[in-house]
Amino acid sequence: MKNRRGAWLFATWFGCGYSRFAPGTVGSLAAILIAWPLSRLGFGSLYFLILSLALLYPAIRAAGIVAVESGKKDPQIVVIDEVLGQWLTLAGALRFDLLTLALAFALFRLFDIWKPPPIRLIEQIPGGAGIVLDDMMAGAYGALVLFLVGWFNHQ
Repeated sequence: MKNRRGAWLFATWFGCGYSRFAPGTVGSLAAILIAWPLSRLGFGSLYFLILSLALLYPAIRAAGIVAVESGKKDPQIVVIDEVLGQWLTLAGALRFDLLTLALAFALFRLFDIWKPPPIRLIEQIPGGAGIVLDDMMAGAYGALVLFLVGWFNHQ
């Protein structure tokens, strides 16, 4: 029972998923609010890549537990996928300032909602893997665009 409670806490990103209004957006915003002080402490792109990959397996497990116990394929309360996808987007940042964080937030939300190929296919993977990996792909797209914007424009 204790493990299951921990899975629910982690999958909802410590309650963010229980937001009545746009829980996925709230999860993404929570990731940005954590990223800002971490970036001030010296966390750069590589750290956000490592952080998102290090939490990937626990996120998949937790999302799968919540999906099974809630009886829903992709429960709206699961927002750990948005957190990891948002941090993966930040892995494409060449610098960390408020403009970059705002752009990373907007890019990730755009790709997460739009779901360009192959995100819809990835979303069909059963269990926690499908819940989390589609947002990781959205994060990868966001990272690529953020990198290109930084490389060509935002110096």
